[in-house]
This record gives sequence, C-alpha cells and structure tokens, in this order.
Amino acid sequence: MERFLMRDLEAWRENPRRKPLIINGARQVGKTWLIKEFGRRHYESVAYVNMDNNSPMRELFDAGYDIDTLLAGLQLQTGITIDPESTLIVFDEVQENPKALTALKYFDEDPRGFSIIAAGSLLGILLQSGTGFPVGKVETLDLYPLSFEEFALASEGKELLASMQSPNPALIQMFKSRAIALLKTYYFVGGMPEAVSVFLEHQDYDAARAVQRRILADYERDFSKHIAPREAERVFAVWDSIVAHLSQENKKFIFGRLAKGARAKEFESALTWLRQAGLIYQVPRVAKPGVPLKAYRDPGAFKVFLLDVGLLGAMSELDSRSVIEGNALFEEFKGALTEQYACQELIASCKLTPYYWSAENSRGELDFLTQSASGIYAIEVKAEENLRAKSLRSFKEKYPEVKARRFSLSDYREQDWLTNVPLYLMGNTGLWL
Repeated sequence: MERFLMRDLEAWRENPRRKPLIINGARQVGKTWLIKEFGRRHYESVAYVNMDNNSPMRELFDAGYDIDTLLAGLQLQTGITIDPESTLIVFDEVQENPKALTALKYFDEDPRGFSIIAAGSLLGILLQSGTGFPVGKVETLDLYPLSFEEFALASEGKELLASMQSPNPALIQMFKSRAIALLKTYYFVGGMPEAVSVFLEHQDYDAARAVQRRILADYERDFSKHIAPREAERVFAVWDSIVAHLSQENKKFIFGRLAKGARAKEFESALTWLRQAGLIYQVPRVAKPGVPLKAYRDPGAFKVFLLDVGLLGAMSELDSRSVIEGNALFEEFKGALTEQYACQELIASCKLTPYYWSAENSRGELDFLTQSASGIYAIEVKAEENLRAKSLRSFKEKYPEVKARRFSLSDYREQDWLTNVPLYLMGNTGLWL
C-alpha cells in the first residue's frame, strides 16, 4: 500500500540542508515499513537498528557521541558499510535509547551530511521526561493510520482516487455509489495498516476485526509496561470511557463518568499520556471563532477521539453488518463513527487542528471549528443525507465572517451561506478550503 508521507520523505532527501528526521506516530501505524520502503527505493543500502532490548547499542551510545565511533558500532551491528551519499541510517524504537535520540544533534553537526531517520512511538512522553531532545537539530513528521484516500488507493486503485482528488466535484458523481460503499467499509476496517492488509487480502471483516482487537490489547499492555501501577489505573479508566463519551449526544469529556467523585486534576496526566502516545486526539472547546482559535480555548472543556475509526468500532464491539448495512439500533452511534472519521481526516489528511464550539447557556453546539490561511471554518458533520443544519445556520448568522461547511452523504453543492461536501471528499481540501 502507498503512504502519502512518502512524498515528504522524498522532499526531505532532496533538501541539501536536511537535518536528521524524526517520524512520530502511535505503535503499529506503519512507521517501520514506510522507512524501510523509502530506503529501498532511494538508497543503495539501509543501516537499520532497532533500539528495543538492544544492549550493544545502549552501551555504544552510553560511551559518548563521537560520530566515527558511533559509525563503527553501527556498521558492526548492521553489517552495512555506511556511506554518507548512499546509505540511510535508521534508529527504530528510539524511545528505548534516549541517548541515541540525543546523538542526532551530533549527526546534524557533522559536515558529511548523513541521511538519518529515527522513529518512535512514545517520543512525546520521552520529551517530557527531561531527556536531551535535540531541539533545533532535527526535523519531524507525523504518521497516522491510513487516511480514507490512502485506503481508497489501496482498495480501488488510482482511478477512484483521481476522481476524489479532482477539483471538479461533478466527476465523483460517476463513482458516488462506490465511494459511499468504500467509506462504510473504511468505517469498519479503519486505517491501521495490518488490519487494512488482512482485509484487502481476504475480504474478511472478521479477520480485520481480530487484528484490531490484538492492537488494542497491545496498547493496553503498553499502559502496564510504561506507567506506574496507580497511574496506569487512571489511564485505563480514561481509555475505557471513550466509547461511552462518544455515544452521548453531548460528547464533551466529563471526568465524573470515570469514577464517582472523579476530579480533573486526578486524570489530567492520564489524558496527557494517551495524547502524547498518539492514541487519542483531544479536541478543545473554543469560546468564539477568533483568530487564532488557539487563543480562545477553554481548558476545562474538550472531546476525546481515538486515533482510528476502525479501532473505535472494535472497542465498541460493533459487528460489520451494523456498520456496512446499518440497523435501527446502530443509528445513534453512527454519528459517533462519523465524527471520529471527520476528526482524523481533519488532522491526518487536511493537516488542520480541530476545535469545537458550544454555547455557554444553551444546547447549541458545532461539531468542529478549524483555521487555515483563508480563515475560520465552521463544520457540521452528518452521518447520512440529513441537510438540516440549525446549529450551523445560527452560528453563521452570529458570526457571518466564518466559512460554513457541512459534510454529509449528499452531493457537493454551494449555497448562499454554506457549502455541502460529501464525506468521502473530506480529504480534498482544494474543494472546500
């Protein structure tokens, strides 16, 4: 399968002033595969080192940061003769060897210009631990689960993707039924690479779900492995509450749902851990659509989404028939899956930061607000073809300067006060931004 981040890696390689690169991302989103595939395509050799449980590498970096000494040790470990022009050096699971992360500073300062990439799953947490993070000496990229466009490319090939990326919304009409069917499949399969691969190979929803359950179990084992027991209990409490929070009409995260008498200060560190591990997205409330939106955040109000819509379905124990075909009992949670999808598309495909808005003393709420160079966008998300947008209309009337967008399964249309965009075209930012 093709990952769009490959283009960013290729641009990094061609930059004569490139710095060592760090690729962030949750476990099992495909970092290792992507880096190795990039090395295979663009370098004569790859000196790959996994830092997990690697005592020789820990001893090597404990001894200091002399680059020639490090190169000798890396060559001994990998069996690869490292050439600055033709070798890609890879430090995988670098969070397990913080001094290897610090060493990136010295590789950056070496005039030979080595190509070096580090990848890790808990780098946000490592940064908070006081380790010698090479600030200003590295570049970073974030890898997420497959976006819907990446899933469409892997599933259907370039023809459907080309229509989805077209600036002409009428073109997608020829593929509308295929796109909707594929979107529902994506809601179930999600974007975790192994789940996608298993599903595409066998067309087996149960096999994809089995992979998702194992991934969730692996994440939960990480809680116990990396966190003190008392804090791990709080992380589990937050993690286990996500489905219940998203199933509510008001999806605001409420600490009181975690335990009787639970208070924010007891669980804030648990939320931080999950966010920095890349397992959740925390979407803050804003009081008004001012520029920048970040300045109007309400620190006490936010929603929490998972990193992947397929994992949300697995955590919810949804069966494939409910998601693909729908049934009466599924109607309420369908909106939660759709908002989850919209959130991760805004982040991964559109490279935007999502917020949400709610009125202080009424039930009025807007699913998302986001900001780009062209202004503030007020977004309402509809799971089907429902074209009622009362909250969005009221918000637009109050703040006429915002750009109103409704994402639904209805066709693309521009109205006098809003633009309706099909959900399956959410990644086509040229169409709606």
